[in-house]
Amino acid sequence: MKHFDVAIVGLGPVGCAAAILLAHAGMRVVVFERDREVYRLPRAVNMDGEVVRAFQRIGLGEELNALLQPVRPGESVAFTNSKREPIFSNAFTDFGRNGWQPGSFFDQPEVDAWLRARALEHAAVESYVGWQVSGFVEHPGRVELNADELDSDAKVDCSAAYVLACDGASSIFRNLLNINWNSLGYDHDWLVVDIEALTGNTLTTTTMQICDPDRISTYVCSKDPYRRWEFKLNPGETWEEMLEPERIRLLIEAFTPAGTYTIRRAAMYQFHAAVADEWRRSRILLAGDAAHQTPPFLGQGMNAGMRDVINRGWKIPLGLAGVADDALLDTYEEERKAHATDLVDWAVAIGKLMEHLAAVEAAERAGVEPPKPDEDRRASGYGQGRDQPPIRDGVVCLDQVSDSGSTGYLFSQPIVQTAGGDERRLDDLMGPGVCIVGRTEADLVHDAGSAEIIRKLGGGCLEGLTEVRGHFDRLFAHSRAAIVRPDRYVFGHTTADLTLDELISQLADAVTVR
Repeated sequence: MKHFDVAIVGLGPVGCAAAILLAHAGMRVVVFERDREVYRLPRAVNMDGEVVRAFQRIGLGEELNALLQPVRPGESVAFTNSKREPIFSNAFTDFGRNGWQPGSFFDQPEVDAWLRARALEHAAVESYVGWQVSGFVEHPGRVELNADELDSDAKVDCSAAYVLACDGASSIFRNLLNINWNSLGYDHDWLVVDIEALTGNTLTTTTMQICDPDRISTYVCSKDPYRRWEFKLNPGETWEEMLEPERIRLLIEAFTPAGTYTIRRAAMYQFHAAVADEWRRSRILLAGDAAHQTPPFLGQGMNAGMRDVINRGWKIPLGLAGVADDALLDTYEEERKAHATDLVDWAVAIGKLMEHLAAVEAAERAGVEPPKPDEDRRASGYGQGRDQPPIRDGVVCLDQVSDSGSTGYLFSQPIVQTAGGDERRLDDLMGPGVCIVGRTEADLVHDAGSAEIIRKLGGGCLEGLTEVRGHFDRLFAHSRAAIVRPDRYVFGHTTADLTLDELISQLADAVTVR
């Protein structure tokens, strides 16, 4: 029986990313996927710069970025009234904190095909595409998997130190392990329509949350030439009637005339907001839709799943190499569950904000007192103050975590100039492991014990760079040095009361360095 470091079940974008990142880290990976072909219809449409940054670290950032939609002139995202007039909005930018476009539209079939090709071509990945995992048994130090080929009588058995269940919302692993869902209270029916725009269309490049009392909807200006609508069902409407071609034509005709588009997909969905109670059960770890589901208003469903595997992508190799204890993987759930829950809650808050703004317009039409504004709810709108949360537990300097600091957040990645005059994205100079970043060489002085810890973690030091585009992290306004994790989250920084050696000692404890 073959033994692998990691078995991945499910080769959607999250499973493929896991295979690519772990194989690049030197892990022996086996993957199982039921579908022989990539799903040919779009689902996710937005990719965060954080994800591109993760692929940058393994030399694939530019290649992935080439598949994404560049910012178009005047492009923005807005909450609007029924006339599609902005209530508040945010302009798109082509460069952000992660050193890439903060958010980019893409066509999922195209990106999925690229991800699967990159995963399956890696020499460290053994693939079983067209196979289904039929059972598993846990043993000390490993999990034995049984799989069947779907169009033959072939069977295969193998074992792995860890299993990553990236097998979607109906995850067989979550169900077999009897892991419950925690609902966050949003279950609504929506019609989703994807089109290819043709010559003569009257569609804008403003993505809109349309807060219309007659029908709440979303218009997404996805990668050219594609566009998407999501129409919320009103009380009494059925799935069958909403899928009628004439109904769909009338809905889209409010945006662009018939004959200026072709429909790629029209499907009914019930949007859910839920998070699994457990993300790790012994040597089995859930990721992506197997661990969390979100309404699409924030564009974070796939991105949250990518963060799951980015998080584990540096922890599993440290554990299997004997550098850290297995307990390091417990921090996966500690870090990711709360972070994902906050983003799911934010998406729910956007849905409720749309309902509130529609109710305000309905009251104004009727000449009655509108519902009172809820500042917390309004803050959930784009550009209105709410931002991605930090990591609040796990491998971070807990005393420094706050909503206004840098610890627990992604380290800012500017484009920098080296002493030799080369211009590079900062991560390209930081190496694959932990990195200590300071303003000057003197800021990085540490003792021999600290140096040994950093060596074990595959780390290095970096200083003396000049920013060319973007900015160094805000922590350097008050700190001399920071420790940045392999996934580029800030572990912590020095203070007047915390030396670099003390900070490195805290890192060793948090990572459970042996």
